[in-house]
Amino acid sequence: MSEPWTWHGGGLTAAQRHFGRDDWIDLSTGINPHPWPGATDMAFDWQRLPEPEALAALEAIAASHFGVDPRQVCAVPGSEIGLRLVGALIGGPAQHIAPGYRTHGAMIAGSLAIDLAAARDCGGSLILANPNNPDGHIIDAAARRDLLTDRDGWLLVDEAFADADPAHSVAAFVGDDRRLVAFRSFGKFFGLAGVRLGFVLAPQALIAALRDRLGAWPLSAAAIAIGTAAYADRDWIAATRGRLPHDAAALDAMLIRRGHRPIGACPLFRLIAVDDAHALFERLARRAILTRPFADQPRWLRIGLPADATALARLDAALANG
Repeated sequence: MSEPWTWHGGGLTAAQRHFGRDDWIDLSTGINPHPWPGATDMAFDWQRLPEPEALAALEAIAASHFGVDPRQVCAVPGSEIGLRLVGALIGGPAQHIAPGYRTHGAMIAGSLAIDLAAARDCGGSLILANPNNPDGHIIDAAARRDLLTDRDGWLLVDEAFADADPAHSVAAFVGDDRRLVAFRSFGKFFGLAGVRLGFVLAPQALIAALRDRLGAWPLSAAAIAIGTAAYADRDWIAATRGRLPHDAAALDAMLIRRGHRPIGACPLFRLIAVDDAHALFERLARRAILTRPFADQPRWLRIGLPADATALARLDAALANG
């Protein structure tokens, strides 16, 4: 299978063209289906370039959210760009954990795929995600400390899904005396992927080099304003951190009832393994439910959180009625 939806989640337009219908439920992305609500009421001055002070304010409030020094935070137009730019800046020998996010293998030329068990003893830089995408595996605190110890290269940690539980983050360890970089995504937890906003948390020297690569005005005025307001909304953040595990538990219960074993501990998505995941993907797609298959993992299907009881019931019925 080489269709667009095996490359990345969110290929809704391609699925509509291929399967028809217009009443789709998109469960392919792992993005919070309950977005931060304040963006719809905001207005922006599209005639002015963003002020440097506004960008600095965004980075400061994001740094507070992450628990890191603002001098070690750089906002980027999406964590995908942050991953690629930092990889180009660091270079050198590298290895990335597999299975993992596809871009990890492209960050540094010549990076080799290894499994997590080999990570502690690998040489050069190490690229991984926590929680991992697509299997939702979480590296515990003791293992994270081991990976930080006595490295001869950089540890590059993609934390795109870490906002749901900050206990999984390495942000507190970022410092000028460590070769550690964390990448954060705004769009997944806040449910606003179209804002295209992410952050790199790194030593100040690397942050300076990254800013030089980004140049002036790296973000739109809208991204700066929305991000600043959303990170300041601590009540919504706390409520969402409480809601997501509850919603994930409801999805788990339904999957178990239909004979599937949910894999992973990231509350924004679940992975299931079946004999023919591509056939199950097509079965769901013909009922206008988009999930995420994988070209290189024919038994895997990733399923994001349904937005409400109606969407969960549609998924339940589609899984029940082959």
